[in-house]
Amino acid sequence: MDMMQGRPFKGRTLERIEKFLASLGLDYDDGVEMTACACDEEGEVVATASRQGAVIKCVGVSAARQGEGLAASVVSEVVTDAIQAGLTHLFVFTKPSNRQIFDDLGFFPMAETADVLLMENRRDGVKRFVASLERSVRDGVIGAVVVNCNPFTKGHRYLMETAASQCDFLHVFVLSAEKSLFPAALRLEMVRRGTAHLKNVAVHPTGDYLISAATFPDYFLKDKARAGDVKCELDLTIFARCFAEPMNITRRFVGTEPLSPVTERYNEAMKAFLPPLGVEVTEIPRCEAGGAPISATRVRALLERGGPDEPELAALLPETTLALLREYRR
Repeated sequence: MDMMQGRPFKGRTLERIEKFLASLGLDYDDGVEMTACACDEEGEVVATASRQGAVIKCVGVSAARQGEGLAASVVSEVVTDAIQAGLTHLFVFTKPSNRQIFDDLGFFPMAETADVLLMENRRDGVKRFVASLERSVRDGVIGAVVVNCNPFTKGHRYLMETAASQCDFLHVFVLSAEKSLFPAALRLEMVRRGTAHLKNVAVHPTGDYLISAATFPDYFLKDKARAGDVKCELDLTIFARCFAEPMNITRRFVGTEPLSPVTERYNEAMKAFLPPLGVEVTEIPRCEAGGAPISATRVRALLERGGPDEPELAALLPETTLALLREYRR
């Protein structure tokens, strides 16, 4: 048995891997950074696994070679590569029917829907993460807001002030994924400073959870057009089961979304999915400035044009954000 690694594979080797995965009803996902591939004596691909960041994906083993430990071999290669890259908290998205395979490889179930199972390589990882978050108030109406804040605007502040006025306590979760213009630590600090006047608010990072940090793959989905819906349902399942339930959150607040059809569909899905799980969804009208909704996209365009001292930003950003942006620029 010959084991190969590619970062990633290209050319004919990649074509062979794609053909092999297709024979198993799987796809080779875009964005793969590293692949481990096992080939038999004739050079035929018999097992493969890949990695994109901390997400293990595109795992497949030939039906004729099941039970030979090949899944463990290729996944172990990928896990070792991830650890060498400084990534120790790993995730797998797969079909629910594949749970036993990854159970045996040291992964633990985190959230499951009819279409997808999300597993991590830390036993009770999400449970321990949520238990570490501040929960100074546990009774009454407990609300939540999940935001990116790239950057934190007066619109975000209005949403949080309004939500906090309707709750005994409000948890604000700031996405931790490093996929934004501003780094996660800066966005978190923007929100903390911008809500410091709200005494019934706690601001938290999402860590590696709420999908933000785990790039959702669709290699195992036959109907790719459903990928967005499947991701949405999994994200809401994680929020409801892993965050809302143990933190006694019974209301989730969102801003109305007149600018992004994708976010609007997500809000609609939220309103259908969360109430049966005990979480009421409240939409708050978007805050406006100059006759238009305040949006982070609009702010980023102005920042690109004139930096933090662009005059128009004063109507869109709190002084706390402007001060941090000036510090960040230096």
